[in-house]
Amino acid sequence: MPHTGTHSPQPNSPTSGRPDRLSVDPEALFVYGSLQFPEVLFTLIDRVPDHDPAAAHGWRVAALPERPYPGLVPGTGTATGYLLTGLTPEEWRVLDAFEDPVYELKRLDLTDGRHGWAYVCNPGATVEPHDWSAEDFQAQHLPAYIDRCAAWRRRHETNQQAS
Repeated sequence: MPHTGTHSPQPNSPTSGRPDRLSVDPEALFVYGSLQFPEVLFTLIDRVPDHDPAAAHGWRVAALPERPYPGLVPGTGTATGYLLTGLTPEEWRVLDAFEDPVYELKRLDLTDGRHGWAYVCNPGATVEPHDWSAEDFQAQHLPAYIDRCAAWRRRHETNQQAS
């Protein structure tokens, strides 16, 4: 999965076999879906990084078919979420390995003048016509999603130890 910034080619990720999306040193991560929930972050990286409310104009948080989490796609509205700062390189690697291949990492301009990297849907990705709802996700999917994240992390750590 190509990184959208200027960079030199990097090897494939040892955990996924896809090109490494972290070939530059991203400074902050704009989260708009499941990663805006502290419980999910804690399950994946053992802490909740510093975070501030943030928004990106010209983007839509779209529901994805057959998935409980959303995708960020170009749109006429403003996507809201949080800007995570202070992520360590290892935390970036874990979050990048966790993210679905439907995403690519892209640097966005935020409405307050800051910038943040975000996992946005690849061009041509299939999205639903309706927006994703954080409230519905929390009410209907969050506990099972946290269990899924914990299982993913155990597999990821086992794979990391084996390589």
